[in-house]
Parts: sequence; C-alpha cells; structure tokens
Amino acid sequence: MKHQPPPPPLPLSQPPAMGGPLAGGVASVISSINGSSNINNNNNVIETVKCRPPIYPKPKTPSFDKDRDYIGFATLPEQVHRKSVKRGFEFTLMVVGESGLGKSTLINSLFLGDLYKNRQMPNVEERIEKTTKVEKKTMDIEERGVRLRLTVVDTPGFGDAINCEDSWRVCTQYIDEQFRQYFTDESGLNRRNIQDNRVHCCLYFVPPWGHSLRQMDLDLIRRLHRKVNIVLVIGKADCLNKQEVRKLKERILQDLEDNHIQLYQFPECDSDEDDDFKQQDRELKASIPFAVVGSNTILEVAGKKVRGRQYPWGVVNVEDPEHSDFIKLRTFLISTHMQDLKDTTQDVHYENFRAQCISQISQHALRERGKLKRDSISSTNGFDAAISETDRLLLQKDEEIRRMQDMLTQMQEKLKQTHLMEMKKNDSVIDV
Repeated sequence: MKHQPPPPPLPLSQPPAMGGPLAGGVASVISSINGSSNINNNNNVIETVKCRPPIYPKPKTPSFDKDRDYIGFATLPEQVHRKSVKRGFEFTLMVVGESGLGKSTLINSLFLGDLYKNRQMPNVEERIEKTTKVEKKTMDIEERGVRLRLTVVDTPGFGDAINCEDSWRVCTQYIDEQFRQYFTDESGLNRRNIQDNRVHCCLYFVPPWGHSLRQMDLDLIRRLHRKVNIVLVIGKADCLNKQEVRKLKERILQDLEDNHIQLYQFPECDSDEDDDFKQQDRELKASIPFAVVGSNTILEVAGKKVRGRQYPWGVVNVEDPEHSDFIKLRTFLISTHMQDLKDTTQDVHYENFRAQCISQISQHALRERGKLKRDSISSTNGFDAAISETDRLLLQKDEEIRRMQDMLTQMQEKLKQTHLMEMKKNDSVIDV
C-alpha cells in the first residue's frame, strides 16, 4: 500500500475569512449566549468558554436586630410640630403707657409692620376729659411657613387726662372680660374652635424723665401683676446715658420689691442647655426693665443700612446692644419666651381666675340650696300646722256629735220610762 501524500495546504491567497459568517455569526451567537468566546486563528477553531450566568446581588433585607427595641413614639415631636404649624399660633400683646413714649413705633419696629396708619392725635380740649379706651389691631404674620396671628391691644388715653385715678380700671376690666369669655367658651358644648383672646403679655412703658415709678404706675401694676405677665419697658431711653439708665433700673426694681409686686419670672434654664443659651438667658434677666429705642426709619451708616434715629450729634442704632435693649426685648418676646408667656397665662393667671369663678359658683349654689331648704322646711311646717288645725276641728266635731248622741240616748230613755209609768197607771185604773 502506497503512502498517500498529505493534501496540499490551502493557498495563502484565500485565507479563512475571520469576519465571515462562521466567525462573526457563530462567535457572536456563542458570545451572546455563553458570555465569552475565544477564536484560534492558527487552527481555525472557535473555542467557546462557558461562563456562569451573572449573579445579581440579592436585595438587602432590613436588619431588625438593631431596631428590635424601637417602638416609634420618638416621632411624636414631629407630629406635634406638623399639627401646630398647620393650625398656626396666636399671641395677644397689651401695650399700656401714656402718649409720647414711643409705643406705636416700638410695636412697628418689633413686628416690621405698620399698625397705626390712620392714627390721629387728640388736641388739648379733648385731653381735658379724655378717658382710657381699648383698641384692638390684628395682623397675620408668616415666617418660614409658620403663621402667627398677632393681636395688639392699645390703651389710648391712659395717663393723658388731668384726673388719672381710674385709668387702671379699663385695663383690668378688659383682661377679666377675656378670661370670662374663655371660661364660658371652655365650659360650653362646642370646645373645638375656641378663640383665645386672653392677654398673654403686657408691655408697660415707664417714662424716662422720672426718678422712679409714679403712684399711677404702682396702682396699675399692683392690680395687674396677678392677672397678666407684666414686662416693664423704659421708653425713649436714648435721652439717658448708660449710668442714668442703670440707676433708673435699680430704683424701679427697688420700688417693685418694696410694694411686693411681682413681674414676669423667667424660667430657669435646663441643665442640658448649651452655654450660649445660658449666657443669653442671664443677659436677658439682667436687662429688666428693658431700656428701648424704637424707629421705623432706615438709615445708611458706613455703607450699611440700619434702623435708627438721626440726631445732630450722630445716629442711634436701634439694633445695637450698646445703644438700646431693643434686640434683647425682641429676642425675649418673640424668639425665646413667647410660648412660655402663653403657658404662664394658661397655667397660672387663667387658673387663678378659673378657681375664683368655680368658688363663686359653688358658694352661689350653696346659698341657693340653703335658701331652697329653708323654704321647703317652712312650707312643711306650715303644712303640718294646717294639718294639726284640721285634726283639732275634726275632733271637736266628733266630740259634739258624740255628746248629741248621748243626749238623744238619754232623751230616749226618759221617754221610755215615761211611757212605762203611764202604762202602769192605766192598768191600775182598769183593775178598779
């Protein structure tokens, strides 16, 4: 058997097409199915390498080991916050003081508004017999999604008349009326939409030109300090220097202590509060009474716009702590203690008024009950007396009837005896 020569190699002019249907089609199909392919150009063999199907990461199941002790009531502050923001807040501020102390300007400066656009100043003839009135102005303020309904109660005419003995009466009556209205609404059937018009804070303005509190000031504060949170304010303090302001504050606090008058008491800071807040609280307490300056004018000083007052000798910057306690008053009244003022009104002053009302109602009920009891006893005694008189009359009638019956019986006996005697007499006559 002859040895057959090997077949001749393929001509180089016809190399296998790597991009033909075999390589491009099968290799691409295998690559798409198995994930990879290896083509050996020397042996014209397509080697397929099988790969594992892609492994996708499993979804992470929540780990309950760490949250095993979590209940969920830690979100209560967030729930209360959302509900409170949705409902909005209310605050009522009473401003008391004689005219010309900058009350309106200070209120406009505090809340960046204009509550007294159409205000008219009374003339001299009107001030002679001017009486204290109460004016309410309400404005809605919104800041960062928080709505505040602010009510400012002004008392025009306070201290402006010649005779100011009864200037305090209007203020006390208004505060009591608001307490009484709230008590009536709270005791009614519909308690869901109660409007709170109670006075939460009273800013009392002290004039800077006196040496201390006047008798009119002491009369009003003495009658109000158990009904409302009183905050003393020295108006137009820019007419005093620092030493005069310090002496005036000391004399005012001494007068309050001598007359046993208690102003609004700042709550004590918690132990977990930071040092900055504690320092701020100490500064606020040391600033009472607040010596303030108000202004609605924007001035430009050293390239900066400030709220201040222009004088020939310079500019008083209202928001500068070295010039005024305006920033401290605004921080206290709005930023830090507004809610505490409302809580003190609810928990202390209103509860005192409510206890007095309940005590008066109970005493009135006891008096009415005693009166009804006395009336019932007197009516019962009268009824018993009437019954005893009737019984006495009946007994008399019965006695008369019994006597008459006895008399009739005696008469019948006499008639019977008489008849028998006559019969015997007749019999004797016949015998003869």
